[in-house]
Amino acid sequence: MNKNRCSWVTADEVYIKYHDEEWGVPTHDDRELFEFLVLESFQAGLSWITILKKRENFKKAFDDFDVVKVAGYDDVKVDELRENEGIIRHKGKITSAINNAQIFIEIQNEFGSFDEYIWSFTDGNVIKAEYLTESELSKTISKDLKKRGMKFVGPTIIYSYLEAIGIIDNHQENCFKF
Repeated sequence: MNKNRCSWVTADEVYIKYHDEEWGVPTHDDRELFEFLVLESFQAGLSWITILKKRENFKKAFDDFDVVKVAGYDDVKVDELRENEGIIRHKGKITSAINNAQIFIEIQNEFGSFDEYIWSFTDGNVIKAEYLTESELSKTISKDLKKRGMKFVGPTIIYSYLEAIGIIDNHQENCFKF
């Protein structure tokens, strides 16, 4: 049976699975929150389907998004990642993932978990259907993350991140997930 989905979903099975099972689902697991933060920052300037198709390669390359391991990556690991054809090999994005992992851990230490931090911006509430590319919320979070030292976390990236982790639920009205 064909389901009505959001208009951005193509016939690609990777997109369908992501839309149906993950996108907009409230996420509270710090490993998953870190994974989406890394993936969204690598997506900057690219299409999301490009990242989704390389997701398994990213998981392997970044030790299943183990934030402690990623935070400890050295220059040798950076060079290894830059040679990995299965991922996006942009040096700035690679080094920012390591930097962001270190800040992610600092946030965990300060708030008890990254989940507590990120969901505190909405008092744990999901925001329904805005259909924007950035918002006051994404600008506020972006500004805070940048102040803490994170990179590749502009308001548009953070807006997409908030959609991915379910803080913003932008399923369209005709979508079966609405």
